Amino acid sequence: LQISKDDVTALQCKVVCLIQNGNFREALSVINTHTKVLTSDVIAFEKAYCEYRLNRIENALKTIQSASQQTDKLKELYGQVLYRLERYDDCLAAYRDLIRNSQDEYEEERKTNLSAVVAAQSTWEKVMPEDLGLREATYELCYNSACALIGQGKLNEAMKKLQKAEAFFLFALTFLQDVTEEDVEAELAIIHGQMAYIMQLQGRTEDALQLYNQIIKLKPTDVGLLAVIANNIITINKDQNVFDSKKKVKLTNAEGVEHKLSKKQLQAIEFNKALLAMYTNQADQCRKLSASLQSQSPEHLLPVLIQAAQLCREKQHAKAVGLLQEFADQHPANAAEIKLTMAQLKIAQGSVTKACMILRSIEELQHKPGMVSALVTMYSHEEDIDSAIEVFTQAIQWYQQFQARTNYGCCVFQPKSPVHLSLIREAANFKLKHGRKKEAISDLEELWKQNPKDVHTLAQLISAYSLVDPEKAKVLSKHLPSSDTMSLKVDVDALENSHGATYVRKKAGKLTGDNQQKEQGQGDVKKKKKKKKGKLPKNYDPKVTPDPERWLPMRERSYYRGRKKGKKKDQVGKGTQGSTTAGSSELDASRTASSPPTSPRPGSAAAVSATSNVIPPRHQKPAGAPATKKKQQQKKKKGAKGGW
Repeated sequence: LQISKDDVTALQCKVVCLIQNGNFREALSVINTHTKVLTSDVIAFEKAYCEYRLNRIENALKTIQSASQQTDKLKELYGQVLYRLERYDDCLAAYRDLIRNSQDEYEEERKTNLSAVVAAQSTWEKVMPEDLGLREATYELCYNSACALIGQGKLNEAMKKLQKAEAFFLFALTFLQDVTEEDVEAELAIIHGQMAYIMQLQGRTEDALQLYNQIIKLKPTDVGLLAVIANNIITINKDQNVFDSKKKVKLTNAEGVEHKLSKKQLQAIEFNKALLAMYTNQADQCRKLSASLQSQSPEHLLPVLIQAAQLCREKQHAKAVGLLQEFADQHPANAAEIKLTMAQLKIAQGSVTKACMILRSIEELQHKPGMVSALVTMYSHEEDIDSAIEVFTQAIQWYQQFQARTNYGCCVFQPKSPVHLSLIREAANFKLKHGRKKEAISDLEELWKQNPKDVHTLAQLISAYSLVDPEKAKVLSKHLPSSDTMSLKVDVDALENSHGATYVRKKAGKLTGDNQQKEQGQGDVKKKKKKKKGKLPKNYDPKVTPDPERWLPMRERSYYRGRKKGKKKDQVGKGTQGSTTAGSSELDASRTASSPPTSPRPGSAAAVSATSNVIPPRHQKPAGAPATKKKQQQKKKKGAKGGW
């Protein structure tokens, strides 16, 4: 190149050397600086490959499409680029064309890539994969087949495929010599990660969590694998073990993660970050993340629901409902789910009637049995029977109109659907329960027309007519089957001895000689029980008439004058320390003649000496005080076992 700067072969060799050394950025700069010499026909593959490795996927696609000749190398790279762009249908077609039109030692790798595309379609686009006839001869093909089964929800079959893939890999190791222990652990970590994911989907969260943590301890170099496992652990923790979840979030922020995962995987990780911020009371961070997600996917429900949940945590329910209403107006396709959430918020606030109005505004769910049941229950709770009956009527009319549409307007008798008949029956039962006999009769007649052999409906109809039109009830009663046809073979003994029987007949025992004589007699005479004499009080005097008010409580008797205040209580000082009471003069020892002498004041006569046997007031015990008070407390303490 020093001799000839524009030598095409030399420049091309330099670019290839840089690619082999992993210097993709430098190789691309060489290509871009020599565009006149290195045209797209000469070096299209090398340029597209550098752009692909630098994660400039859109540029790589343009470079491949601008090439004048599509070589096999470019087709291989084209398939990889389409896979990274998640254009799985085009990618599938590209690999099918490659497998059909090429025969070399890379056929197994192409089949592996083809199975990976099928697995991605099944997982992310929920497309039922077609049988491509790929023989699962390698662990990679088994692994991709397991991923496709996971997308279809066939978890048990997927687990068996993963176990088969692990066995294939361990068997293949026996023929490989240059494989390090790190390589083995890295490959097995991917398989074990999918196994743990299946366990999590099956509800075996403890087993899944244990396997996830084992993989993290190995410290694999695949940042995409670590990010997925960390995200799954966060979903298991939910609002518990938040400290561990905060540590795991750091693994999802590693450099290069965005190039290893699909858009839906990255989106799920961001959703969980926002939810974790909400659970850790990081309101600003939660709002920031959810707003970013909403800007990326304006029609997605989760960002709006997260924002509404955060507002509810901040007790701003009205603002949350307004936010949801605004989203429902802007995106009518997702309005049903949003309105269900709004109704739930209204119920939480106690506004049941407003919640009913929101639910009735969801036109596509008005006729559903679950919606009808919910609305009737809520209106019944609010004692709005008219609105509940109106809900039944609208649902029944919808099914009638639907049946008319399916019959293309032909006036031909068609049996009603089971759901339609069920709604009519529930409406009739509801009206009967709330005393709307006349309205219930029309529903019952409709049911009886559909099935004249239904005795239960006929009985209900007769019962309703008996309260409104007895003559009509008599006429209808003639349609009831006779008692002979209705006789059922019932084992009375088995019925009485069954669980829950309110009456159980006693089994007849063997009769003794005396009992037989009694049975043969005219009949048993029931023995009358003698009444026991009541016990009289010990101080009962028959000469004295008893107190007529003795059955009344003492406070309600006419001669009750209240309790007498005892002298002992008056002697006890009350109030704060140092305060005097009305009886303080009596407790003053200096004023009693028998009190001991106090020190004389200056200029006063000496006090008269007193006997030394007098006890000072502070050491006196109240008369009649229970001496056994401490003993009683000790007994209580002994009886009260058990510690704090």
